[in-house]
Amino acid sequence: MANPRKIAVTALLKIYRDSAYSNLALGSILKEYELSVADKALVSALVYGVLDRCKALDYVLSRFMKTPIEKTAPFTLNVLRTALYQIMFMDKIPESAAVNEAVKLVKNSREARNAGFVNGVLRSILRSDTLLPEGFSAEALSVRFSCPEWMVNSFLGDYGCDTAVALLEESLKPAPFTVRVNTLKTDTKALKAELSGLGITCKSGENEASLVIEKGMDIADNRFYKEGFFYAQDLASQKAVAALSPKPGERMLDMCAAPGGKSFTAAMLMENRGEIIACDLYEARVGLIAQSAKRLGLRIIKPAVNDATVFNEALGEFDCVLCDVPCSGLGVIRRKPEIKYKGEQDFSELADIQYRILCNAVRYLKPGGRILYSTCTLRKAENELIAERFLKEHGEFCKVNEKTLMPHIDKTDGFYYALFQLKN
Repeated sequence: MANPRKIAVTALLKIYRDSAYSNLALGSILKEYELSVADKALVSALVYGVLDRCKALDYVLSRFMKTPIEKTAPFTLNVLRTALYQIMFMDKIPESAAVNEAVKLVKNSREARNAGFVNGVLRSILRSDTLLPEGFSAEALSVRFSCPEWMVNSFLGDYGCDTAVALLEESLKPAPFTVRVNTLKTDTKALKAELSGLGITCKSGENEASLVIEKGMDIADNRFYKEGFFYAQDLASQKAVAALSPKPGERMLDMCAAPGGKSFTAAMLMENRGEIIACDLYEARVGLIAQSAKRLGLRIIKPAVNDATVFNEALGEFDCVLCDVPCSGLGVIRRKPEIKYKGEQDFSELADIQYRILCNAVRYLKPGGRILYSTCTLRKAENELIAERFLKEHGEFCKVNEKTLMPHIDKTDGFYYALFQLKN
């Protein structure tokens, strides 16, 4: 029988070694094993838990290990991380079980010589009272909430201590699983009843066409998903598209569309009448947009390979343009914890790229047209400061709407959007 703790460690090794996306790596590994629902849940909890809390876990481990973290054998290190995560953050697993299972895993591996070491480190930790630093310095918050210090400083600088702490706390909570109902095929009430019949617990979302899945959904095996009755989309993205308000019969350009969710929502708001050119830089991602649009029955979506930073006269003019630009993703770190392992330098060129895309969008607009600029980050350097610069350098536009969605307040992903309208 497959050992869920070993599977979790295997997934973590792949994610750390290959810099793989956590959801893709975990999904791929889970397909290799036949696991009960409970064991799948344990694997997922351990993998995402360790990724979420890695900085805190390594801080604690380093206090009880003579060997530096970076020189510890990889399998042993990730066994220690998963065991410590169970001890510190999983109330339902007995501490003794976490230690014993960790020792067994190492004893039955190529790193068997480290079994005694694992046992000693974990039992020393169990005898200690205070494991994590207290206080509200950037350094202490960085360890306690397992975020890089530059990210903590970004939140502190943009929002102050109270909001920064609230954002950091929320980043370690499970993200809501929200879907958008395909209103061309069904309605929220009908889909909710159908899903309930499959044992899936859900509730109506804030938007009329949204459902929040609470329990039981395996999206890959759900027949209503396969038949195009819904698709996964956080409420923040749905609100952003609603702010752009694409209308039936209009032409819309989605400059950075993949994986396509905002284009799909726009097509439904447009009642499948008009045209949406949904672009991405990479052909494979454009192909995924096309597949999903076909599944959903959205005939007005025309996927296209296109560079958002370069003007393409062949695309023509549009009533509205969506610029959902590449960003640092600080609003979705609870969904993508691997973002925490990037350095600030990895995002140093983003603001320039974002602004170039926004300025390029201007060239596609019809007279009186509108642009929605959006990101899934909470850095003001990528949000409000971009909008301010745009208005300062483009006097022909006015800002008609602006919103920052905060996870701890709005119960959505962290998100920003600003709607600009060409003046008459």
